[in-house]
Amino acid sequence: MSRSDRRPAVRPRPVSSKPEREIKLSVDPDFRLPRLPGTPLPRKIVTSTYYDTASHDLAHARVMLRYRVEQGKKAWQLTLPLGDDRQEVEILDPHQLPPAAFRDLLVLHLGERKLTPVATLRVWRTGLLVRHNRIPAAEIALNSVSVVKNDCVIQRFRELDIEQVGPDEELLHDIERQLRRAGAHDHDERPKLFRALSLPAPAPEAPPAPKAPPADHVKWALTQHVRWLLAHDPGTRLGTQIESLHQMRVATRRLRAVFRAAQPMFVPEWAASLENELAWLSEFLGQARDLDVQIADFNGESARLDAQDRKPLAEFVAHLQTQRERLQQVVLSELKSARYFELIRRLRQAAQDPSFVDTTVTLHELAEREFKKLRKAIRRMGPAPNHAVLHTIRIKTKRARYAAELALWSVGKPAARFMKQARAVQDLLGHYQDSFTADTYIRAFLKQSTGVRAGFVAGRMIERQRQRRDAIQKHLTSLLKTLLKRGKKAWG
Repeated sequence: MSRSDRRPAVRPRPVSSKPEREIKLSVDPDFRLPRLPGTPLPRKIVTSTYYDTASHDLAHARVMLRYRVEQGKKAWQLTLPLGDDRQEVEILDPHQLPPAAFRDLLVLHLGERKLTPVATLRVWRTGLLVRHNRIPAAEIALNSVSVVKNDCVIQRFRELDIEQVGPDEELLHDIERQLRRAGAHDHDERPKLFRALSLPAPAPEAPPAPKAPPADHVKWALTQHVRWLLAHDPGTRLGTQIESLHQMRVATRRLRAVFRAAQPMFVPEWAASLENELAWLSEFLGQARDLDVQIADFNGESARLDAQDRKPLAEFVAHLQTQRERLQQVVLSELKSARYFELIRRLRQAAQDPSFVDTTVTLHELAEREFKKLRKAIRRMGPAPNHAVLHTIRIKTKRARYAAELALWSVGKPAARFMKQARAVQDLLGHYQDSFTADTYIRAFLKQSTGVRAGFVAGRMIERQRQRRDAIQKHLTSLLKTLLKRGKKAWG
């Protein structure tokens, strides 16, 4: 980003962040909201000026940056991918230059490119706050949008937003069905900015044809995983939604699996070097993710305890959250390092032009090789496998599943069924690993809290974790049996 695009440094302003889950519908000019239980929302006008690069790099990355004026409130809003949903980040700020905090979050998407206004949208909004059992469940917004250029309206359209504000996702779809009966219809999936700029709807790149060369399938997989990693880099830097870091770690893990599974197709030194760097990235992301899982689990445990037993556990959770905050600084430091930026450069290049060697290996053979390794490990597992054995099974299941993904489009349904079962096994063994890790944290809890009450709480938690692992082991045998059957059908 050019220096002229920056404003003088000012005191950092509060940042708010929240996940978003909504459904969009299109409506005709004469559409009216049907009667629904809830509270009418006051009519208001919202003016949003969107910023992007000249080539719309942010829009293509599913990122939106806008300066929004609403009833005297002036704020910068940044919308980021969050898995299949979105995360909205807001900074109250009267300045009409993008905040430095947002530019720093978007460093991978912007580089040195300049941010400029690309569209101004004026939205007249009416709506309804829908309640269920007197609890807010969803907010319906009927938007009449005007696209403004040089103080002239150059385009108009209307649409409905149904945003989930309560815990009941099914209620969101029930409201959608009622609105469709009132005349609403399918949305073209384009955000308002895309409609204003006449851009096509953001859509994933279609996979290669089933009979396309193996190299095309591997390149497509690399492209998808690199994009997913880049999409969740800003949210991981921000650190307000744990799902961002989780999805970035998933992308890292899948990239490592591609380089490992397709090893015979790559220049060895090139692939090994990238896999090593991805292992470095996965290491510090994994440490943060483990703490996120444990904090969530301990909070769940606390909800099951009597009030008198919650205090020592709450103090320990606060201790873990302090550790997590420190670890976030480590994550942020690494994501700002020259090593990380070099890795991103190489990954982008790998997605565009992988270093392949001439080989006759097929995707089926690559997936079959990983499945045979898994099958061998399962057959040697024994009736009472310990933690180390189950950890090995989990890793090999993961590798077999990701190798199967490479062959999915050429093998079809048998590969899809194997992948589905492999994911079930992987998730179950993931819960086992989390339970095993929890024991380590419980011992740390005991060490920090030596009171009788803390010992009682720790004992209850240890017993619950043991019961959890026993239940997993009982269920695991049948899952592995089905996994081997589906693997045999897919890979022989």
